[in-house]
Amino acid sequence: MPDDLYWDDTLLWSEQQAARLRRLAAGERVNDVDWEHVIEEIEDVGKAELRACTSLLRKAIEHLLKVQGWPGHPASEHWRNEIVVFLADAEGAFTPSMRQNIDLASYYRRALRDVRAMTTDGSGPSALPESCPFALDDLLADDLDLNGLLAKLPPAAG
Repeated sequence: MPDDLYWDDTLLWSEQQAARLRRLAAGERVNDVDWEHVIEEIEDVGKAELRACTSLLRKAIEHLLKVQGWPGHPASEHWRNEIVVFLADAEGAFTPSMRQNIDLASYYRRALRDVRAMTTDGSGPSALPESCPFALDDLLADDLDLNGLLAKLPPAAG
């Protein structure tokens, strides 16, 4: 089996591998499964799902910080709507096995760094807390309380 197919035409490679695995599952003896790449692809599926969920969480946190950092800004309503969409999508993408791999403190630090680097109308954000005040369960709640989340972001002292 040519290794090049995996690199040259992933769609065709995946179709061929799926067909071989189906034959194998049906009891047929199959010797040309590209096991190394099949295993990598299966692992990558899970990693991609985790990345999608964590990206949505980070974007939601960033938008929460924007709303808090520029109170009264004309884009605030848009940012609020984006938070709702990001968190609904994150909730849909979340699976219990992801919990051990989600580091909200890290996502918060990155979002805080990015928001602090922004200016809107010539000014940076108002003071924001240094550490993440959110719990994962609050962000992924079925009955999202956006105002409750924002209340967890009191301006930092100083």
